[in-house]
Amino acid sequence: MAEEKVTTMGFLQHNAMTTAIRDAYIAFSERREALGLSNPGTVDNIAREVQKDVFLKNYMFTGLRADLTKPFSISPVFHVSHAFAMGSQEGLPPYTFATLYGTPKVFLQGNVDNEGQFSGRANYRWTDALVTKTNAQIAPGPDQAMFQVDNDYTGKDFTASLKALNPSILEGGLTGIYITSYLQSLTPSLAVGLEMMWKRAAVNTGPDTAVSYVAKYKGSDWIASAQLQAQGAISTSYWRKLTEKVEVGADLNLQFQPGMGGRGGLMGSGLRKEGTTTLGAKYDFRQSTFRAQVDSTGRLSCLLEKRVLPYVQLSFAGELDQFKQQAKVGLAVSVEAPNEELMVQQENAMNSSAPPPPF
Repeated sequence: MAEEKVTTMGFLQHNAMTTAIRDAYIAFSERREALGLSNPGTVDNIAREVQKDVFLKNYMFTGLRADLTKPFSISPVFHVSHAFAMGSQEGLPPYTFATLYGTPKVFLQGNVDNEGQFSGRANYRWTDALVTKTNAQIAPGPDQAMFQVDNDYTGKDFTASLKALNPSILEGGLTGIYITSYLQSLTPSLAVGLEMMWKRAAVNTGPDTAVSYVAKYKGSDWIASAQLQAQGAISTSYWRKLTEKVEVGADLNLQFQPGMGGRGGLMGSGLRKEGTTTLGAKYDFRQSTFRAQVDSTGRLSCLLEKRVLPYVQLSFAGELDQFKQQAKVGLAVSVEAPNEELMVQQENAMNSSAPPPPF
């Protein structure tokens, strides 16, 4: 029996078809390796250089804000923080307590405010290529809970992701939002990919599906990206590094929606076209960073972050809406309170080759 099993396994591994498939795969892998392709990132971050580095979307705030952070350890990362806000037009709570813990494999973060709203993140790095990220939010009141889980696989020249938002089978069927994406480098400069979404709000309703296509081209000191969505929206971005301390970015969003009037549509309805263009710049100085942006809706925004002491940073934000005749301002101070031992740990961590936590 054992000899028969060995013979069967040998036939499966060394027959002509298996050998041809293995040789074809090896030849294909060698050609991909010879191209010198690099990982293109994820579809979610297709325009990261513009949206997250240059523009003010993730940095803008209004009112008064104060953040006090107390680090207890650098390796592993562990610190707690207290955030106070007043007069915020973004709905920031008056007080928020947060804690963070991170190792090369685990990342944990939790926030709770004075109204009882809780948000938490838990990420785990299974291997160097596979990372699972979870995000949960709980707030007082009905239907105020949210749960999301992401799985990102990072290959040498591609990234595959699977995301689920509020997944459930408790209603007798599959509900929630499920998104899968794939981004592949074709040349050292060009990467293309797609994103597919399946959404079902309840069992008694039919599912909705959508497919988006993305492309990214990287030059020596510039990056251009484009995304075509199934809903009729087109997004393009352009980022350029002018000098070591100056970056600029441009973003164009076009939406084509069915509207009344016009020609060429069903029953006399045409397409309503809406678009927004945004230009931004980022300046890095020795002790400060300045960001500014203007868009076609008449909004002018700026943000100045200045480190007045090694562990004290001041931030000033302002926004002026020319068409609505509205103005917003914000002032924040951030203070860190490390001790001498943590400063030594930080220097050692900078010289260490250990991977960072899976943020």
